[in-house]
This record gives sequence, structure tokens and C-alpha cells, in this order.
Amino acid sequence: MTVDTSSADDSTVGAGAEHLAVAAAVAAGESVLTRRFGSTISLVAPEDLAGSGPATVLRARVASSPFALPRTLVIKHYPDPAEPGKPDPYAQEAVSYQLFTALTAGERMCPELLAHDARHRVLVLDDLGRAPTLEDKLNARDSRAAERALLSWARSLGRLHATTANREADFNALLRRLGGPVKCADLTLPTCERVAELLEEKLDVPTPDTIRERLSRAAEMSRAVAYRAFSPVDLSPDNNLVTSAGVRFLDFERGLVRTALVDAAYLRIPFASSPGALALPAGMSEAMIAAWRAEVVAVWPSFADDDLLAEQLTTSEMLLVWLRTFEMLPTLDLSRPATPVSREAALVTWWRELAKHAGYARLTDVAEHATRVAAALGARLGPHSDLAYYPAFR
Repeated sequence: MTVDTSSADDSTVGAGAEHLAVAAAVAAGESVLTRRFGSTISLVAPEDLAGSGPATVLRARVASSPFALPRTLVIKHYPDPAEPGKPDPYAQEAVSYQLFTALTAGERMCPELLAHDARHRVLVLDDLGRAPTLEDKLNARDSRAAERALLSWARSLGRLHATTANREADFNALLRRLGGPVKCADLTLPTCERVAELLEEKLDVPTPDTIRERLSRAAEMSRAVAYRAFSPVDLSPDNNLVTSAGVRFLDFERGLVRTALVDAAYLRIPFASSPGALALPAGMSEAMIAAWRAEVVAVWPSFADDDLLAEQLTTSEMLLVWLRTFEMLPTLDLSRPATPVSREAALVTWWRELAKHAGYARLTDVAEHATRVAAALGARLGPHSDLAYYPAFR
């Protein structure tokens, strides 16, 4: 199988398996476009965009088409079938884009879905161009540009939540057509119990019953019907394009509907799910929360109450820190000093931030326990365990 790349000066498509994967994606894209528009549409000059998930992601130029299609398109092809009993990333991404494509252009916080096909497991998306990602902005040396990008990201996240706040039934109906509803992987009581065991085993920090009870209530709150909206789930900075119209979200392979407060907690400990997460300067998180809040308060008026919002955010932040601890603590090396860009430094910094925010929200028991955990981690990881800033803020 070959791909027509004659119009490209320097093809970025490799040989062997990568070449075949790109060729298969191009063929799938052409097939779904031809069926969608009823006339042959040819794609040329494929550029492999090196997606990090299970899909082959590429940009291709429309060589010939009787329709007013964009000059370039993005193709996402999932060559492998879904694993039995597990969420299907193709289905979740296809349904996520369908949900947003039904909205107006001003409400759409992602590329437009132009065509998709479940049999070929392919999506064809509008190409947003070569805009920098949020990660690019954070790793550059322009702090003002990074601040603007972060505030734009927070506003876009709030707008995404506000426009999908009443669309869970639509999302689930679409998902059932492609294989059935998929629920969010909640932080369950057994997970919390395992974290409590790890804290005692590795750090000699017991977990009081009041904290266990608060975690149980918090987990129940995260499953409640209040404040539910669509979430991309993967909020890593490389999955966000900084465009002239604002930040746009990419990669909905894990997209689903859950409480928006889980996403909002990432404004407190930014990009905590990203392996290379670093810190932001003082005041940045508060400014991001204000930007997000301005977009959602019309949908959820209770968030106009400062005390209520602070408690809700801190509770979600606590759940997020416990989940990251569950995933990270067993793999960390606590026997040597941490470097400022390490995962060890990230974890101790997140516990310190939780203690600070819990104090502000007058959740005294949470603040005291988080302070003890942070101190125990800091004692083992040494004086340089504070997480470094992203390069834009150094």
C-alpha cells in the first residue's frame, strides 16, 4: 500500500509500520468522506502528527473535491478494535465530537467533526492549523503570553462546562449507539483505604476517621447529579491549542460526563495528570478559578457564594490529590533527595497546596492531615522538594 505524497516537499511519514498506519488512516478518511458527500474525495501529503494514544493522527490536504471542504483536514484512525469490557476510545471520542458539533460555532470548544465511521473507526476533523499548544506557551520564556494562555484555557474550560451542563442525556444516548454508556472511574472507598494504608506504611502518618468519613462523603458528592458537565478528562497542556479564538480542546478519547468540580480541581493543582506537571506562580490558580467561575456561574448560581465554592473546590482537590497519591506513591523513591522537576517534588507540593487551601476553606481536619503528610514527604525528600515553575515563569 502506498500513499500519494508527491505534492509534499519533505514528507514526515516514515517507512515500514508507520507508513502503513498512515496509509490506512488516509484510506479510511477518503472512504468516509466519499460516503459522506457522495463523491470521490482524495487526500494527499499526509503529515503524521504523532498522537500519544491508540489512534493514528495525521493532517492531510484535500487534493480534489467538488465540495467546499477546508484545504486541510485532520484524520484520527483507530486501527484496533475496542478491548472487551473496557471503554472504547473511538466511541468516546466520536460521541464527544458529535456532542460539540451539534452546538453553534461560538459554543464549540474543539474542532468540528466533519465525518466519522464506526466500521472503519475513523474521525475526520476540521484542521485548526499549526497553533501552539498550551504546553508550548508554558515551556517558552514569555510569562505574559503564558498567563494569557492559562486564563484563556480556564475560560474555555468554563465555557465547555456551561454549554454541556444539561446534555448528559444526549451524550449517553449517542454513546449507547456506539457500544453502551461508560461511567467515570470514581475514587472509590477501597482506593481511599489503600491510600490510607500507604500513608501509614511509607510515611508513618495515620488517617483519622474524620478524614475517612469526609472522603466517603466527597466520593458520593462526585457521583451526584449536581454540577455535571462534559469533561475531556485528559487535561494535559499538550492537548490544548492556543488559537486566536481562544484555547481549543483536543483528544476526547476518555471524554465523558462527570461533575465539573473534578476538572476545576485541576485549576488548583494544574495538569496533575500530566507526567511532566510543574508549578505555577502565586496567584495564578486563583486567577484561573475566577476566569472559570465567570463562565459557569450563570448555569450554577450557587458558585457565586465564595465560601461554598471554596469548600467544593477543596473537597474535589482532596479527592484528586488522594487519587494521584494512589497512583504515584508506590512507585516513588523516598530514599533520596528529590529534584525540583521530579514526580516526588510534585506530590509533596500538591499535599502542601491541599493543606493551604483547606486552611483557607476552614476544613481544619483536612488541613492538619495534609500538613502532616506533606511534612513527612518533605522530611524524606530533602530541602529541594519544592516543585519548580514551568519555564515561562522562572
